[in-house]
Amino acid sequence: MDKKELWRAVKFTLFSASAGLIEMGSFALLTALTDWSYWPRYLIALTLSVLWNFTLNRNFTFKSAANVPVAMLKVAAYYAVFTPLSTWAGHYLADTLGWNDFLVTALNMIVNFVTEFLYQRFFVFGKSIDTKK
Repeated sequence: MDKKELWRAVKFTLFSASAGLIEMGSFALLTALTDWSYWPRYLIALTLSVLWNFTLNRNFTFKSAANVPVAMLKVAAYYAVFTPLSTWAGHYLADTLGWNDFLVTALNMIVNFVTEFLYQRFFVFGKSIDTKK
């Protein structure tokens, strides 16, 4: 891996960490303020973090001038698969098996981090990386 790609991975990691703080913070707030089951708390927190992460990574990590609506649709396609799978898995682990809600959310976040980097790097922004002036 060359220095440019390593720096890109570091930036993605840092922006994802900030999105993770938003996700965990909003999840914790919803947990404290509501008696909702796992899945609505998780979906709201995930949505907030995705919007934050997409905006930062498009501008600063991938420096893409790609058509924003097209890029957002590609990211939406990723989340059309990831969200139901992670919501179902989280609900099963937290509400059915009794796993700790925050542990389940952290596991979902790790899977999301790895798969989303690869998806955005090679599919969403692959041909438009570093095209933003």
